[in-house]
Amino acid sequence: MAKSFETSDAGTSEFQRPLRVATRREYIFAAAKEMADDMQGWQLVSSDEDGLLIVYSKDSGALGGKSRITITVEGSTEVPSTTVNTKCVTEGGLLARPKATVEGYMKLLFRRVC
Repeated sequence: MAKSFETSDAGTSEFQRPLRVATRREYIFAAAKEMADDMQGWQLVSSDEDGLLIVYSKDSGALGGKSRITITVEGSTEVPSTTVNTKCVTEGGLLARPKATVEGYMKLLFRRVC
């Protein structure tokens, strides 16, 4: 059974909501990718610089399961306004925590770009 969590405006903490920054989207995309590259145990699956989409995987073993983390960056090419969303889907694992994975990443990204 898969567990999932993604950022949403309905999130109860600021790290459960999309990150909105008054910066050009290409700079935030680069920072988001660099931040994810630095995350322990995360392996890059794909990176689409045109579509501003990055996919990572994380294997946390039998207890944590296998996670697929998708980071999307959206924004105008003309106005410096960018939104970052993160989604984590975890397969298996008795102690799978996709919500904690998303919150941990968003917290570090917030510190890096804000």
